[in-house]
Amino acid sequence: MGRTATTLKTAEARWADEDATAEWAARLAQAPELADAFITLNGDLGAGKTTFVRHLLRALGVEGRIKSPTYAIVEVHQGASALGGWPILHFDFYRFEDPREWDDAGFRELFAAPGLKLAEWPEKAAPALPLPDLEMHIDTEPDGTRTVRLDAHSLKGQQLLQACGT
Repeated sequence: MGRTATTLKTAEARWADEDATAEWAARLAQAPELADAFITLNGDLGAGKTTFVRHLLRALGVEGRIKSPTYAIVEVHQGASALGGWPILHFDFYRFEDPREWDDAGFRELFAAPGLKLAEWPEKAAPALPLPDLEMHIDTEPDGTRTVRLDAHSLKGQQLLQACGT
């Protein structure tokens, strides 16, 4: 693996509030290309990475409690059967420190398997991660809105941007 980023398209979104975040996540959830995409989420603590993931998972039909995988590193969810029932893996590499954890935890196999992969704090595991289809950079503005820079690194990433209207 390893990451040599070539950005094919960059777009920007602005989320005025949590409702706008949920609406954007719902549009993304409609994209057929999402089923086997890899999306990274970058931003400071409190930027809204996990909030966005929760809205996306809800839009994909995930029920029950959706918790941050900060301590477990990965939480596995199942999309609704109407969406194909594909697996959704939510990674949070904030506490990831030892590269040996990558193989010991079976992450190589998880990334090789089909399904949607969402990764918070990807820079902590960058040498082992594949290049994401879509890279999201979430910044909190002084007025509380979120500015999101979206970098598509693949055709699938470009299609995801198009599905969101960006």
